[in-house]
Amino acid sequence: METVTLNNGYKLPLQGFGVFQITDLKQCEESVGNALKAGYRFIDTAACYGNEKAVGNAIANSGIARNEICIASKVWIQDSGYKKTMKSFEKTLENLKTDYIDLYLIHMPYGDYHGSWRAMEELYRQGKIKAIGVCNFLEDRLVDLLLSHEIKPMVNQIEFHPFYQQKKLQNICDKYDIQIMAWAPFAQGNLDIFHNETLCTIGKKYNKSNAQVILRWLYQNHIIAIPKSVHEDRIKQNYAIHDFSLTQEDLQTIQTMDKEIPLILNITDLAEVYRLHGITFEQ
Repeated sequence: METVTLNNGYKLPLQGFGVFQITDLKQCEESVGNALKAGYRFIDTAACYGNEKAVGNAIANSGIARNEICIASKVWIQDSGYKKTMKSFEKTLENLKTDYIDLYLIHMPYGDYHGSWRAMEELYRQGKIKAIGVCNFLEDRLVDLLLSHEIKPMVNQIEFHPFYQQKKLQNICDKYDIQIMAWAPFAQGNLDIFHNETLCTIGKKYNKSNAQVILRWLYQNHIIAIPKSVHEDRIKQNYAIHDFSLTQEDLQTIQTMDKEIPLILNITDLAEVYRLHGITFEQ
């Protein structure tokens, strides 16, 4: 399995599996189990998804050694700040049945994320986290964070798909050697992406689905993707992107699909700030 090396030297698989919105815990556990059987070795979850325990159960029951699987989780807004982040992290370890996390992220650029980062730096130095990063940080807050602390983020997990490629943010991440991880690589089905003619035309050349074309595009651009599915056949299909390569022309064609606006989360929209601050959960 191909990996990417983060700015601290830690390696993460380029292919990950996400569990956002898999709220049925039995289904989540089965899906993660199927992903591991398919070959995935990187599972992405979050405290506010409410399914960390299911992920932990699936990994524990997989028969695969813990050090062969990378796990990512995140601290939510209501647990921002130094003390709350420390407490939330310990609960995440308990839920996941592990004594360390491969990648721990600040979920949103709201609340006392500077306090959260100080806690994460401490946990990183203690070896309880192998890599630390952020989610949904745009250029201004990302640079502010890295200029304000000793350890710079190793990953920025962002909305990233053919319709929203965040080129300006890509440039900043490249400048500071911060790895991009794409959530919603299929744009959550928006704009009929699974039947998009441009992607269909490319896919027909290789007998591949639009989803496989998208994942191969990300793979060849060394962007980590975390597609989600609860269907075993689609999980297998999403992983099966190693028997073809996109040409430079294909890659450039997909670049032209960028609409330069978010389709799912506008992090600067005041309404979103209120909405996301209002989301609570119990771990």
